[in-house]
Amino acid sequence: MMEDAVLAGARLFDGERFFDGHALIVEKGRVKAVVPEAEISGRDGISRLGGGILAPGFIDVQVNGGGGRLLNNDPSPETFAVIARAHRRYGTTALLPTLITDTRSVTQSAIAAAIEASKAGEGVLGIHLEGPHLAPSRRGAHLAEFMRPMEEEDVQQLLRAAEKMPVVHVTVAAEQVRPEQVKRLSDGGVIVSLGHTDCTCEAAQRLFAAGARGVTHLFNAMSGLSHRAPGLVGAALDAGGIWAGIIADGHHVDPVALRVAHRAKRGPGKLFHVTDAMALVGSGAESFDLNGRTVRREPGEICSKLVLEDGTLAGSDLDMASAVRFGVEALELSLEESLKMASSYPATYLGIGEERGSLRPGALADCVHLGDDLRVRQVWLTGRAQ
Repeated sequence: MMEDAVLAGARLFDGERFFDGHALIVEKGRVKAVVPEAEISGRDGISRLGGGILAPGFIDVQVNGGGGRLLNNDPSPETFAVIARAHRRYGTTALLPTLITDTRSVTQSAIAAAIEASKAGEGVLGIHLEGPHLAPSRRGAHLAEFMRPMEEEDVQQLLRAAEKMPVVHVTVAAEQVRPEQVKRLSDGGVIVSLGHTDCTCEAAQRLFAAGARGVTHLFNAMSGLSHRAPGLVGAALDAGGIWAGIIADGHHVDPVALRVAHRAKRGPGKLFHVTDAMALVGSGAESFDLNGRTVRREPGEICSKLVLEDGTLAGSDLDMASAVRFGVEALELSLEESLKMASSYPATYLGIGEERGSLRPGALADCVHLGDDLRVRQVWLTGRAQ
């Protein structure tokens, strides 16, 4: 996109509401204004989109791989870039590549690579460390032998990382951390989320009070909601300031449970879309290696699913545009709400709402053009057509 360009001819969603008959003016990679199309008549540099929806680029808080690459298998700046490019074709313009439970050396390599990748202008916001401080009883596809309690060295490593990149996000189990550690991390700019845990509702509430602000893939790999033991699910839905990612792919959580969760979630915290995507998104391969185990693709309705040999779900084959469609088609969400769950909500959760997640003046011009079928037609990254 040229400097001072104009996008017109589509319904415009600015991250909060729809505008009909309006155009987006972009200048130097940022949104300059949203104006009625009558005000741009006769102007040069207008790109006519021919219908559909122009919306903020999607933001994915949890993405393990893409384009045939898995972060754990090659924690390098190049892998971060490949993952970002693979997901961009599906409307994702900013993301947190996610390292699942691994060794100290792999974790250190991933943090170093994230620091470099976050400066490259590819939409990499930083890193999400999903482990190793998780509960073996809720390991999912993670390797239990690498799981361990958080130590002072880990706290210092995360605090140093938060000084060097825009976002450091860590998923921890209540069994493996202490409230004072969570408070130090939160005070130091690290976003702490609870997940892969069998904790009680009360244990979760203590960590929320200490500064944890999110829950990782609600319902999956955590203590569930029952009438006398609300667990982490109950704590997350009841705590107003807590945000939670959901994997809306038709495999990880039954749509009935997600519809109930949407109706039950106390605000201002919201549920938002994540993909938890693995290496096969944006790739023609049918399997990949995860810590020496084969993960294979199986057919599904909305998207295929990824499983280990024993049938355990191992991340997803989901992209963000598919999650938005699933929200509308299966979860009975308004299009406005499902788009917010892919853009403004994760931006607010990550504390980057001034820069991303909207098409309001001053925000980065990260945009996605969707057809009426909600499939991606075009993506722009800081005003540049991709």
